[in-house]
Amino acid sequence: MSPWPTTATDAAKIRAFFVHPDYARRGVGRALLEHCESEAGATGFKRFELMGTLPGVRLYEALGYQRQPMVHYPVAEGISIEFVPMPLAGHPDTADVVVVGGGTVGAWCAYFLRQDGLRVILVEKGLLGQGASSRAAGVVRAQGGTPEAVRLGQWSQHFYRRQRDDLGIDSGFVAQGYLLPCFTEAEVTAARERMAMQLDLGLDVEWLSPDEVDQRNPTLAPGQTLGGTFCADDGYIIPPRNVTAYAVALARSGVAVREQVRFLGLRHEGDRLTGVDTSAGPIAAGSVVLTGGPKLAEVGRLAGLRIPVGGARHQVAVTQPHPDLDPSRVPMVFDLASGLYWRPEEGGLLFGMSNPEEPPGWATEVDEPYLALMRTRLEQLVPVTAGLGLRRLWAATIDYTPDHLPIIGPALGPDGPLPGVTVAAAGGAGMMWGPGVARAAADLAQTGFSAVVDTTGLGLDRFDEQGRSKVPTDPIALPFPQSA
Repeated sequence: MSPWPTTATDAAKIRAFFVHPDYARRGVGRALLEHCESEAGATGFKRFELMGTLPGVRLYEALGYQRQPMVHYPVAEGISIEFVPMPLAGHPDTADVVVVGGGTVGAWCAYFLRQDGLRVILVEKGLLGQGASSRAAGVVRAQGGTPEAVRLGQWSQHFYRRQRDDLGIDSGFVAQGYLLPCFTEAEVTAARERMAMQLDLGLDVEWLSPDEVDQRNPTLAPGQTLGGTFCADDGYIIPPRNVTAYAVALARSGVAVREQVRFLGLRHEGDRLTGVDTSAGPIAAGSVVLTGGPKLAEVGRLAGLRIPVGGARHQVAVTQPHPDLDPSRVPMVFDLASGLYWRPEEGGLLFGMSNPEEPPGWATEVDEPYLALMRTRLEQLVPVTAGLGLRRLWAATIDYTPDHLPIIGPALGPDGPLPGVTVAAAGGAGMMWGPGVARAAADLAQTGFSAVVDTTGLGLDRFDEQGRSKVPTDPIALPFPQSA
């Protein structure tokens, strides 16, 4: 895709100009802006927009540009620059595609659509990455329990690995290796069946005997397992860095980001989608992608849709450092039976778990009794963690679907699919599947097909009116509720 804007699809963007203080308030800024508009108009541009810094906003408003909600672009950890998007009045806010939601799925989807040459506006009611995307554990696992989960994990890992070459920045992917230990004969049987499926899909996964498990993971209490599967390519990313990466990608690619702008609903003329309503006014567009993590059901209701996605509390903690927890001694581990996982972090262990007995709902406070239960199980499996203090501790509301699989497909109305509206949710695996889900959703929005994964079984039509899924639950997932 050409890095230069085209008159057919883009607005002319006035990047920057500066007036020497000795010549301030003499009409120089106005003359420069009007000259830029004249030159751009002579080449065929019909729309004009700029990203104003705060000192210039009054001038641009006086010249007919409309102030939009302020956006923040991160330039370093904890540091951002404030800009004001300002399209020229009289030219409606238009796009080829509007993406709702500025989390991992929505942001990467908007980037992919822009890379495909489309004009894209992303609408986010808060700030980019303000929700679960910045509070995740960062696990990126291709050892999925279904072929679709494997494909999405493989694509996402490949994307993370090539980010720096493509973007000049990355999400911090580390190939730590991931062990899924087995503690019963039933778990061994299920693991070997999954492994056969994963190998058929080209995943480099191996079976470890009990002794090999102990050798690969010397921090694990010896003699505990009956073996397990291991994939050296699995790993993790750094969630705040991922938010920075997609914020940079959006800015560089030319996606128009509308932060602190609420999605209010879809606009139609008859059966034809014409755009969306937002708190900052309407946006004309022929295609919309709805994302939103644990708030996606609410987004759906605003659009007149039922989307069976819920929110559940997920707790994550990081222990104090210990020499035995050096990353060279600690692969990532997922204890499926308890839903407990851990990985190295800052010389200690990062561990997390969700409570399957807790009712769904928004929750960001730490559940101390359940944290104690998490710690007890962790100490049984990794004895060195007994007595270690916690350096960090947080809880976040993450999204889930009733079958723990992603949703990628057209929105469904009373009479069937809604033309032009695509729904995308990662089912609680935003870091693990997010880029793959985003790419597949971008594909479906354009062609109805994706080479990333077969989406025929991942649409909303797999749920009944009560939100119950017709397909089996993903067997390798956090212990989420069974309804949403």
